Amino acid sequence: MRGAVDVVRGAVLPLPDGGLSGPVDLHLAEGRVRDVVPASARTPAGRVLEAGGRIALPGLVDAHVHAGGAVFDPEVQLALLRQGVTSIVTGADGVGYAPSDRASLLWASGYFAGIDGDHPRFAGGTVAELLATYERTTPVNVGVLVPHGTVRHLVLGTAQRRASRAEAEKMASVVAQAFADGALGLSTGLEYVPAAWADHAELVALARVAAEHGLPHVSHMRGYEARAARAFAELLRLSADTGVATHVSHLHGPADTLVAMLDDALAQGHDVTFDSYPYLRGCSILAMVALPTWLPLADPDATLSAIDAPALRLRLRAHLAGLDDLWPRVTLAWVPGLGAEEQVAGRPLVEVAARWGVSPGDAALRVLRASRLRASCVFAQPPTNSAESVRRLAGHRAHLGGSDAIYQPVGADAGQGRPHPRGWGAFARFLAQQVLGSGDWSWHDAVEHLSARPARRFRLAGRGSLAPGAVADVVLVDPATLVDRATYDDPRRPATGVDDVVVAGVPVLVDGEATRARPGRALRPGAPDPAPRAGG
Repeated sequence: MRGAVDVVRGAVLPLPDGGLSGPVDLHLAEGRVRDVVPASARTPAGRVLEAGGRIALPGLVDAHVHAGGAVFDPEVQLALLRQGVTSIVTGADGVGYAPSDRASLLWASGYFAGIDGDHPRFAGGTVAELLATYERTTPVNVGVLVPHGTVRHLVLGTAQRRASRAEAEKMASVVAQAFADGALGLSTGLEYVPAAWADHAELVALARVAAEHGLPHVSHMRGYEARAARAFAELLRLSADTGVATHVSHLHGPADTLVAMLDDALAQGHDVTFDSYPYLRGCSILAMVALPTWLPLADPDATLSAIDAPALRLRLRAHLAGLDDLWPRVTLAWVPGLGAEEQVAGRPLVEVAARWGVSPGDAALRVLRASRLRASCVFAQPPTNSAESVRRLAGHRAHLGGSDAIYQPVGADAGQGRPHPRGWGAFARFLAQQVLGSGDWSWHDAVEHLSARPARRFRLAGRGSLAPGAVADVVLVDPATLVDRATYDDPRRPATGVDDVVVAGVPVLVDGEATRARPGRALRPGAPDPAPRAGG
């Protein structure tokens, strides 16, 4: 199907009472929903997309995904569209591409090589310049957060200390300009460097800017699971001191504690939301998981020297020995630099250590040396998390969906890695488990959690709904075939059940295959998108 769609014919819509409507026709014009009317037996004029009784949802919004550079890859585009994701929010965890100069961009791309990787169309600059790379260049819409870590590097470099007042004010000025350029919020990664070295005063200076612009502070907290309550309390204190809205990234941990804290925070008037993914394993860079922050982790050369420094050897050995409960839960995801004969992606760390005849801690160091700290890993959550905890959090009124998808490596190097399957399956799994499985969500609830609520949180005007006037991002779901097929052993398998997707009225997925249309827009808070050209 070429050109824009005029009518999506014979769809059913989720209703607020939890049921589904009778068949309706969605009339589209100039990239928006013009009208929703009972389905007509007569064939309407113009280009028609036959829904055939499938459920029409507004495009799903992934509130936390590491695809700011990977989104240009056709495999990643297909992974998103086959789950019904039409808009993504990037720049989470405090590390991103802009605002930056060349040195800060190289730092961000290097430090997060195993998470975000390079951006193929951006050489450093402003948020406005970054957003320009997403204008009609992909089939999905892309928004960005202001990454605190990159901003800190821009101002302080790799300094392993708290910021001075003047430095915090300079960072605040950079953040303010990024908001003026169209960023959707401020992101911090308080377990990563250099944000791990930030004190309360520094965070207050930046959060106040977000509050003044009516945009959220999105945070990877200083800890999860057993440390989640204390880490969440830090964010609530920051919110109380600045008035900033708070959004917690990939929240997981003991449900009884976290649900009580969320309910209490909402009762006290805090504007709090969080995202989560429906898995019991996470994924990140091995350096964050395995190495202490007293190492100069923001500087790979300095860290690699410190790892082998005799003066630090005993202290580092003691740290690694204290991670005995972690090592059996770690599987290597991507390890560049080892050579073809030593590829270990997809192998448990303890298995690799046994093969090499060393301890798991020494194996981790060997991997980190070979990869120059770029290696990533998948890791099982400790027993403080559980399937029931994930389910309870997913049902909370402050919850919205985020895959935390990591697609590195992409393209020709994809075979060198074994990523987490959540990038190919998280949203399909939410629908299959929460709606069709447990029944915890109705289809209307699914829209709220996966589309409407994230659209409100990031002020994505015109999205999260298929009401007249909404942006015509339309996803057709067949519940009978809806399955997330990606597994830890075979993570790159696209989901089934979503075969047709329209973005701003333009077909981007037809019969399960991506088209060449690129109607995706750069997302900015509060401003409706102008209609795209016919044909994308």
